[in-house]
Amino acid sequence: MAKKDKPSINYAAQNRKARHDYAIEEKFEAGIILTGSEVKSLRAGKGNIQDSYAAEVSGELFLLNSYIPAYDKAGNFNHEPKRQRKLLLHKRQMNKLLGRLKTKGITLVPLSLYFNKRGIAKVEMAIGKGKTKYDKRQSEKKRDWEREKAQAMRE
Repeated sequence: MAKKDKPSINYAAQNRKARHDYAIEEKFEAGIILTGSEVKSLRAGKGNIQDSYAAEVSGELFLLNSYIPAYDKAGNFNHEPKRQRKLLLHKRQMNKLLGRLKTKGITLVPLSLYFNKRGIAKVEMAIGKGKTKYDKRQSEKKRDWEREKAQAMRE
């Protein structure tokens, strides 16, 4: 019997609202430091990065305001659900991002939290600039026009 291929990326949490609220300029991948109970909870599909963002804390980047619920079977060894989680990046990447964060209107937003092929937790981050209401309407109109155009081409 042939061995079944595992999907290359196993998403634990996604932030779909980020693409609506921010104009995404650049994406990158970062590692994240998690405890054992956090990993178990994420593998169970529980986790929320909807309102989270990355910020500098004493010269390092941390993921703030992300919610990973307590794992039921961990007992005394459970974690705090809304704690700060350190992001792992190369020094050059870190310096570049810290420089970009000093610019007004720029935010580091997590797009997804997933496990890669090797089973290591990663965060897909993006440099985003906040959209105004007008920008959101414009992108919605553009998306609708592209959809109509594609439909007309098929017919």
